[in-house]
Amino acid sequence: MSSTSLSAARRSRELADTVDGRVVDVLVVGLGATGAGAALDAAARGLSVVAVDAHDLAFGTSRWSSKLIHGGLRYLASGQFDVAHESAVERGVLMERTAPHLVRAQPFVLPLTPLVSRAQAALTWAGFRAGDALRLTARTARATLPAPRRLSGVETRHLSPALRTDGLRGGLLSWDGRLTDDARLVTALARTAAGHGARILTRVRALELTGSGALIRDELTGEQGHIRARAVINASGVWAGDLVDGIRIRPSRGTHLVLRADHLGPLPAGLHIPVPGETSRFVLVLPQGDGRVYVGLTDEPVEGDVPDVPEAPESDIGFLLDVLGSVLDVPVQRADVVGAFAGLRPLLDTAPDSGTAARTADISRRHAVLTSPDGVITVVGGKLTTYRRMAEDAVDAAVTARGLSAGPSPTAALPLVGAAPPRVLGTLAAPRPLVWRYGTEAPAVHALGASDPRLRAPVLPGHPVTRAELLWAVRHEGALDEADVLDRRTRIGLVPEDRAAALEAAREAVGEAMAERG
Repeated sequence: MSSTSLSAARRSRELADTVDGRVVDVLVVGLGATGAGAALDAAARGLSVVAVDAHDLAFGTSRWSSKLIHGGLRYLASGQFDVAHESAVERGVLMERTAPHLVRAQPFVLPLTPLVSRAQAALTWAGFRAGDALRLTARTARATLPAPRRLSGVETRHLSPALRTDGLRGGLLSWDGRLTDDARLVTALARTAAGHGARILTRVRALELTGSGALIRDELTGEQGHIRARAVINASGVWAGDLVDGIRIRPSRGTHLVLRADHLGPLPAGLHIPVPGETSRFVLVLPQGDGRVYVGLTDEPVEGDVPDVPEAPESDIGFLLDVLGSVLDVPVQRADVVGAFAGLRPLLDTAPDSGTAARTADISRRHAVLTSPDGVITVVGGKLTTYRRMAEDAVDAAVTARGLSAGPSPTAALPLVGAAPPRVLGTLAAPRPLVWRYGTEAPAVHALGASDPRLRAPVLPGHPVTRAELLWAVRHEGALDEADVLDRRTRIGLVPEDRAAALEAAREAVGEAMAERG
């Protein structure tokens, strides 16, 4: 097995060996969760793999999620039982086998305020019980995800001190999976794929796709060339229709706010806040453990061209603030929003052309694997939680269509870089914040700081990321510039003020790593 470290030097070497070179078994276009997952799946089956992205790892939708690994409760409410079960199964795979260092249990409180009727509370409680039954059918251990339960008013206020107490009659406690960082999951997938021999090439744009390869352009040099492949998988998300004719995507925008944690005070648990007038939609309050809290999310259709980086419109921000204000004792004003981000879900549009299309909130989260007339395999739809199953289905389709010699997918039992059982993670000689971001690699990251006091220092006051982590991102995680470091390997960039303050440190880390190279 080759090294899992990604770097500028490795990219240059492997790109030179790939362009206009020998035919590979599988070319994957797109390095979000599904594309990186497909690269890992194919490489783990022993196939030769090249995976490219026009930008960086997790540049698109995969870095704009709620950072949750959902068990499928929402899909039960809409009658999508197969999607709900699949979500619960994949949640268990991540939490117990493939990424227990990145995914752990997150408690949520749904406060029973005067805005929540007793009938709605009873319906929600029945949903939480059904969600726990899903956990059981998915064979996820009770130790991994505790049972839901009713809370007294005192317990509710203890877990959510920021709540308004007038009329509060208790709460409902539930649990779900929570990612430390969605972009870090993609990085771990890509590095694990590289460890199995996949060539992971960022800043390489696919200009044209056919069933036998792609015309590509190196975005760093402008040089063009061809990558030849026996099978091609298009995993470019909301941009899938730009590369393959006949693919119709209806993007749905999910917006999140970023608040300073000290503004809301202690939050031992997250919050589910019912959206007024909706039976199964909630605004989520998600404490991050890094001095920030995320509040999301919206579900709004997006028309027109798909931007590289979506913007969070003021209408979405206002909606989230209004819902937040319906339950909190602490006022949250627009000036308290220190950052906002929006992601576009790549929902497959299967409805006939008409003027009465369904809301994007009502479109199925099922994924689809489609084959174009010239043989390009496109995987679309789905969600972050089920990326592994989407990748497996896409590679299965490629293997079948092209007659490749490969066995079944091993990824349901394949630990990602840094993964280990919780009992092992608990014994590592490194600070807990590092363990929850790097797993078994945390001691190596920590050792960087131990060898150089300058690297041990936090990049920002009150934020856990150290300068050693910036250097690690360039040396081992494929970061090529400051944006890669600040916006994807760490999440400093979600707050513009913090990003500006950390920019010089990121430049120094990139410069230092590049100087080591040559």
